[in-house]
Amino acid sequence: MNIPDPITLVISIILCLFVALFLYGRKRNVHYNLPPGPRPLPIIGNLHILDLKKPHHTFHQLSKKYGPVYTIKLGEEKVVVLCGYDAVKEALVNHAEEFSGRPKVPLFHEIIKGHGVIFAYDENWKMMRRFTLSALRDFGMGKGAIERKISEESDFLVKRIRCYKGW
Repeated sequence: MNIPDPITLVISIILCLFVALFLYGRKRNVHYNLPPGPRPLPIIGNLHILDLKKPHHTFHQLSKKYGPVYTIKLGEEKVVVLCGYDAVKEALVNHAEEFSGRPKVPLFHEIIKGHGVIFAYDENWKMMRRFTLSALRDFGMGKGAIERKISEESDFLVKRIRCYKGW
């Protein structure tokens, strides 16, 4: 019996793992009701097709092929991309409940346990958001008085920046 050389054995194992990860990734998408998108590679997802200096150009090109709503994979994270005013408006106005959540970041969950405003998610995030907005409204946010103050401060800031003449 011939024993294969170690390099052939390692390459065969890596190839089998790559095929298994590829097939496993295809089966997982069936369980979710996600829009279509480019086929991801194992581990890196669709990072290989992104222009990292101008990712918005890549997103725009993908929207021409897959429509204004599509799914890509950034590493192991699935992301639904909304491209264009109409798609964003449809999602945020007509499907507000589905798009009102936030992702659960495991690192921050371990540290903060989902509490606080910045790293909260699910019902805790919605409750914190409601509280924060009501507190800001109590302080005058959205009212004419605070808008005049903001306008005055921004005018002052613009004058201050112009006095530096480009620096």
